[in-house]
Amino acid sequence: MNKEEIFIFLDNLRESGSINMFGARLVVQEMFGLSRYEAKDVVLEWMQTFSQRHGE
Repeated sequence: MNKEEIFIFLDNLRESGSINMFGARLVVQEMFGLSRYEAKDVVLEWMQTFSQRHGE
């Protein structure tokens, strides 16, 4: 699993406004072939580090 690739995907998904990001776990799970627990963990880490990574 390449977290950086998933984070970029999530950034783009957020920017598109196409889904509520609290539902992103399912998209990540399907797109990257992760278990529900792996997807939950990576989306949670993305959410927790978003401001830090984007200087907001």
